[in-house]
Amino acid sequence: MIEFFLNGQRQRVAAEANMSVLELLRGPLAKCGTKEGCASGDCGACTVAIADPKDEAETGQPLTYRTANACITPAHQLQGTHLVTIEGIARGHALHPSQASMVACHGSQCGFCTPGIVMSLFALHERQRRMPDAPLDAHGLELTLGGNLCRCTGYRPIRDAALSMGEHADTRPSWADDPALENEVRRVGSTAFCKADDQAQRTDQHHYQTPTTLAELIAAMHRHPDAPLVAGATDLWLDVTQQLEPFEMLIDLRQVRELRQIEEDAEGWWIGAALTYREWEPLLAEHYPAFAHLLTRLGSAQIRNRATVGGNIANASPIGDTPPVLLTLDATLRLAGPDGVRTLPLESFFLDYKQTALAPGECISAIYLPKPEADFQQRVWKLSKRREDDISTLLAAFRWQLKNGVLSDVRVAYGGMAAIPRRVRTVEAALEGRAPNTAAFEAAKQALRDSVTPMSDTRGSSDYRLAAAVNLLERWHLTLDHTGSNSPTQEVALDAYAH
Repeated sequence: MIEFFLNGQRQRVAAEANMSVLELLRGPLAKCGTKEGCASGDCGACTVAIADPKDEAETGQPLTYRTANACITPAHQLQGTHLVTIEGIARGHALHPSQASMVACHGSQCGFCTPGIVMSLFALHERQRRMPDAPLDAHGLELTLGGNLCRCTGYRPIRDAALSMGEHADTRPSWADDPALENEVRRVGSTAFCKADDQAQRTDQHHYQTPTTLAELIAAMHRHPDAPLVAGATDLWLDVTQQLEPFEMLIDLRQVRELRQIEEDAEGWWIGAALTYREWEPLLAEHYPAFAHLLTRLGSAQIRNRATVGGNIANASPIGDTPPVLLTLDATLRLAGPDGVRTLPLESFFLDYKQTALAPGECISAIYLPKPEADFQQRVWKLSKRREDDISTLLAAFRWQLKNGVLSDVRVAYGGMAAIPRRVRTVEAALEGRAPNTAAFEAAKQALRDSVTPMSDTRGSSDYRLAAAVNLLERWHLTLDHTGSNSPTQEVALDAYAH
């Protein structure tokens, strides 16, 4: 059994391991306003808003409602949260500003995608109320709506609706201003799953493990060695929705405290493997702005609110977005298992397609990110078929220092080229210690051609990928010619057009 709140009302329902939030809503809870479109987290028709007290960085602040794709969010992860759906945001017959603005701007035609769009606008409206001094710009609007597809409207009336919400009466649901409800959500959110169900979760084939400490996680993995680990579920849940493969048992990571924190030392940060991209982004924005900008191209807001960096690495996909960047930053993994904790350079983690150096019973507990030196410079570029909410065809990451007119500490890594993300040491050697001139980069391009034979798949042929990878080296060369020093502003401006 799970206990949570739905549109201000307490719920206590059964949720099996394979049940999604969407199935729970449209089935036992009879809330059918949330639609199923793609069943893969791409279209946004199933968008809901979730406030989870466990995600709050600061106590005493109002609950934050963040969007999620109900189709790929496990229902059991609603434990201790407040779930908001399209049925719950009006105040009686008075529409919420997100609804009223969509009506006024003719933002809906067939209407199938409309509930998900309205819920994205609801979360945006809540955010604007909390931060009235942060005006909505075009980039922020793209980030808000990037995970909501619409086949009818051409998006302009939807954008108009988003920008005009402030023109409508601030009619929010009655539960939104109820401090007693918020306190009760926090109280329930601070408790674990019902103790009466603990034994059932350990023995029933259709349930899940919910450890709260790393020691409990390792013990659960020992009891259920074949059970998948789940955090954001943004990739794993496609096995259920697309492959129709049910899970007999899941081990959930979202409540493991050690996996949800950032530890700082003099040299860098240990990033908990179950931290979401949204939680990680502020640190990157301060120290690695080009890396932070990449996150805006990684899925959608709904995905970034749930997906984790540990999952992106452990999934070992050749087109994972973060591993190539982390390879250039000399990242290290902390692996925890029955024999204790060990560290491993990320470069040694990927063995072959979907094969890693994890030993039986081990998991990634944290990723170490070194602090950048004062003269650190970086470029990250992603190529994909569409700009928003798409996976990579090719991703290139470059890191270097420029001292006395020559390149040093050069790191070059690509994703989408082979069975695993990889550094290209021949390219690094061609540039190390040389001035960033045409001759040096021509040598680097030739080294790339000689040492890499890219894969072919539905996203791109081997010839295309090689040509694109070479062209990104030239792009890097041109930015050095035109920008000299590498300010964060220049990084973001240049990266914004890499699609």
